[in-house]
Amino acid sequence: MLFHRTTLTKPGRRPAAVLIAAALGAALLTGCGSDSQDTKSDSAPSAATGAFPVTVEHAFGSTKITKAPQRVVSVGYTDDQAILALGIKPVGMVDQYPNPAGKSPDINTQWPWVKDKWGDTRPEVVMSNGDTGPNYEKIAALRPDLIIAVYSEVDQAAYDKLSRIAPTVGRTKAEKEPFSAPWQDNAVHIAKALGKETEGAELVKGIQGKLDAAKAAHPEFAGQTAVALSWYEDSVAPFTTTDVRGRLVTGIGYKGATKIDEVAGGKFYTQLSPERIDLVDVDRIFVINDKADTEALKKFKLFANLSAAKNGKVSYLLDSEGPAVGAAMSQGTLLSLPYAIDELVKSVDQ
Repeated sequence: MLFHRTTLTKPGRRPAAVLIAAALGAALLTGCGSDSQDTKSDSAPSAATGAFPVTVEHAFGSTKITKAPQRVVSVGYTDDQAILALGIKPVGMVDQYPNPAGKSPDINTQWPWVKDKWGDTRPEVVMSNGDTGPNYEKIAALRPDLIIAVYSEVDQAAYDKLSRIAPTVGRTKAEKEPFSAPWQDNAVHIAKALGKETEGAELVKGIQGKLDAAKAAHPEFAGQTAVALSWYEDSVAPFTTTDVRGRLVTGIGYKGATKIDEVAGGKFYTQLSPERIDLVDVDRIFVINDKADTEALKKFKLFANLSAAKNGKVSYLLDSEGPAVGAAMSQGTLLSLPYAIDELVKSVDQ
């Protein structure tokens, strides 16, 4: 089953997988002996300026960072945005959304919530969504002194390879399933690795304040159940309450559709068979899709017959097109969440 971690993607759009070279040399794995580096990434390598050394406990053990990193590579799907929020421009990142053919610069550096932060800096893409794993050769060539792999599927074997290139911080120790940790935990976890734990906690506090304000402005949300979903492979695909989209929906005050979690069995979403459409027969539905899939969903009779659809209680949010509210929700980062919260509440008020 192919998926886009930040948004469900059609199989036909899968990028070609980047395979690890069998003859990857020891010198390359240590990040030494290679003069090859991307000039786009070297133009403005921002350094962390927090208190060091710092030791970060994570799912694969602990990592000691002895001094402020000068060259940070992000191999988590959205970790680059937490790093950016803390004033550091990664030299390498994951391509979360396929860049439209011939389009430049990369769409992932042009979202409304990150564009000013990136400026003219163009990071190297070290993995594309749909790849079997990060491109270790590219990462090593960037000569990183810190690798962040938090919002990620990186396992022990991949972590071990990354750690031979540079100190690597994996997902939080408490996270049982990949992508299930609260966004707050991920943000502070990354901030600690950058020596900026206090600053990260303050940014989290500010976003929590926006969520609390939305709840206070809409006390009626507390009595309603809501779900975020997409139309994927000709079926309704709702996100769980532990997924960042589900957490955002409950974060502004709605009750989550917890029965979806049971059906999903630990995944961040599930695809519903027609006879289980009842699982999304809730008070409010937030649809995350671009135009073509949104129109296909609207034509699906079982969806159109849901009470929320009949009563105008569906918010249709474009994913990567237009204002890209869906992308902001799906990324759920220190940078995207303020934008997502405002737009989500606005979609209900309209």
